[in-house]
Amino acid sequence: MQERYRVVARAGGHEVEINRSRFLCALAPVASEQEAQDFVARVRKEHPTATHNCYAYVIGADASVQKASDDGEPGGTAGVPMLQMLMRREVRYTAAVVTRYYGGVKLGAGGLIRAYGGVVGETLDLVGTLTRQRFRLATVTVDHQRAGRLENDLRATGRTVREVRYGEAVTIEVGLPDADLPAFRAWLADTTAGTAVLELGGEAFI
Repeated sequence: MQERYRVVARAGGHEVEINRSRFLCALAPVASEQEAQDFVARVRKEHPTATHNCYAYVIGADASVQKASDDGEPGGTAGVPMLQMLMRREVRYTAAVVTRYYGGVKLGAGGLIRAYGGVVGETLDLVGTLTRQRFRLATVTVDHQRAGRLENDLRATGRTVREVRYGEAVTIEVGLPDADLPAFRAWLADTTAGTAVLELGGEAFI
């Protein structure tokens, strides 16, 4: 089971020129295959005179959906190296489109593979990625007197505080790696003198 993956920090683009051919890479975060297809269609519309609009996308924390298209380039020289770059960088929920304007010089299969995969890698470096990790969601219930200090201590120890709700008592929702649960229980009991109540919920990527 996938414990972590990366997503692009933002949508963005980058262009390289190789032997007079222009390669324009566009990357975008996508939540579903439909969003990925819509993004590909949008880029195609922006470049109606391009020689090729090749694409690759990966959906799902476990990369359950992987699609790639060479869009007329020799088989396996465009979409596949783009997809391999996304997979090698552990990038998910991301679509990549590389638009090529042919410059009159043939690059050969190896040159195309390097060009398409390379421009995706460079664009990933440019836009940046964020890591999402699998966490167990847990709710800590504590009295008002201890809540402020507990929240500060949680943040100070690098734990992920997702939400704080004030009512008769204060509930703080945190995300914890499963491996951290035993240590967290002991730390919580110690910090709150045993007064906090810990309830475990489902899992989420944070």
